[in-house]
Amino acid sequence: MKKKFGWAVFKRRAFVIFTLFFQICFLIFLIIGSSMSFHYINWGLSVLSIIVSIHVLNKREKAAYKLTWIFLIMMFPIFGGLMYVIFFFQSNPRKLKRYINQTIDQTRPFFSLAGDSLPVLAASLPEHFTQAHYLQEYAGFPVYTRTGAEYFPSGEAFFPRLLEELEKAERYIFMEFFILREGVMLDPILAVMEKKAQAGLDVRIIYDDLGCFMSLPPDFSRLLERRGIRCLVFNPFRPIFSSLQNNRDHRKIISIDGKTAFTGGINLADEYINAVERFGHWKDAAILITGEAAWSLTLIFLQMWNLRRKDFDAYGNFYPWRNGLCPAESDGFIQPYADSPVDDENVGEHVYIQIINSARKYVYINTPYLVVDDNLLSALTLAAKSGVDVRIITPHRWDKWMVAICSRSYYRQLVAAGVRVYEYSSGFNHTKTFVSDDRVATVGTTNLDFRSLYLHFECGVLLYGSRAVGAVKKDFLNTVPVSHEVTLEECTRNVFQKIIPDVLRIFAPLM
Repeated sequence: MKKKFGWAVFKRRAFVIFTLFFQICFLIFLIIGSSMSFHYINWGLSVLSIIVSIHVLNKREKAAYKLTWIFLIMMFPIFGGLMYVIFFFQSNPRKLKRYINQTIDQTRPFFSLAGDSLPVLAASLPEHFTQAHYLQEYAGFPVYTRTGAEYFPSGEAFFPRLLEELEKAERYIFMEFFILREGVMLDPILAVMEKKAQAGLDVRIIYDDLGCFMSLPPDFSRLLERRGIRCLVFNPFRPIFSSLQNNRDHRKIISIDGKTAFTGGINLADEYINAVERFGHWKDAAILITGEAAWSLTLIFLQMWNLRRKDFDAYGNFYPWRNGLCPAESDGFIQPYADSPVDDENVGEHVYIQIINSARKYVYINTPYLVVDDNLLSALTLAAKSGVDVRIITPHRWDKWMVAICSRSYYRQLVAAGVRVYEYSSGFNHTKTFVSDDRVATVGTTNLDFRSLYLHFECGVLLYGSRAVGAVKKDFLNTVPVSHEVTLEECTRNVFQKIIPDVLRIFAPLM
């Protein structure tokens, strides 16, 4: 079976690479090969580049994106404008936005079925009221009380608990992941899901097509359907240049009966539980929530499932406490949230910035990538200059070397401002957590890079006054001794180490 999967994946990759290469060659031939009219084509494309530059400057977009495209057009005045047109204007993000708004409108009333806990939070933790108010009243993600939370500092701790909870499912199992790969982790999970489906449960899975491009054959969804597992492949990859190919489903959600839910950085592949080695020891984290807040992640999953579907689910039928209150004990306040790249609200970035800005003692951050815009960079450096203990742990061994070099271009500015930056010495740190002042933390899927913050579908869970906040802090502090602290001298050791990262930083929004 593995050989069959491997051959199918290889054929798919080869076809896509060939198709993209053919498009590039054909474009170059059209522009350069027509020697008789080359002068007019050259003039027309130069005018197009000027028009595109004006359009980019007037877009409601991050300044870093504008700078990158203007720089590319200046470097390639003939090709730059045309490439922008091909990349952005052949897709229709307005249509996708309409579909997403439709599903959001359908689900919004159901998020508040458990009641309104915001006034209780305002009385108990007034310093975090603005954060919770923004997510509930503007972004549409309520805060919940009758919820427990359990933090897992590794994939090895998460995996057996996941199997245990899946076995308890009575009505439905919903899963949404960026990466699936057959092996020690995925195979037993699918076996439980198949068994539950045969028992009559509603079992569904969403996976991102590009995220699984290197790991699954193109007919994998049909294989799952034959096993009784309903499947949706998000944004199927097409071998054409299109901006919509950037909008990937990077979320990791598991909902069991609407009563139990998981999220975090862990995908369903063997490296996440260190059953195989990739880039050394794989450091990751997840969180389990039980009670009212699990319902919120269930609705976030259903929003994606019903995208572009004509027959929406009857969302209220999935609510597990229609006949009474949720019996779970409150462990502080829990607020799941999601982020979409097709609206004008950068929810994930705003969550991070508000945690940084409200910190009085410390902010501890785990992130696999550190490629941020001026807003986050200013917030981090200002907090450090104001006396807040700001620490960030990134990987020492990276999965993407260009992103690694680009990430290190930010070290110099951060360390000079007083931010303590570490690199996880044992391998790859894929954890995405923030924790501050022993009162607030977030565990989720959003990296500190442009793709996660502005291009991908993401999710996370905010914890206020929960015992799990202490577990997130403990995990961070346990990771510091096995990490190397970056010094300012290392950031400025020679000219080569300064120039190369700074050049790559220009292209950070495209990484």
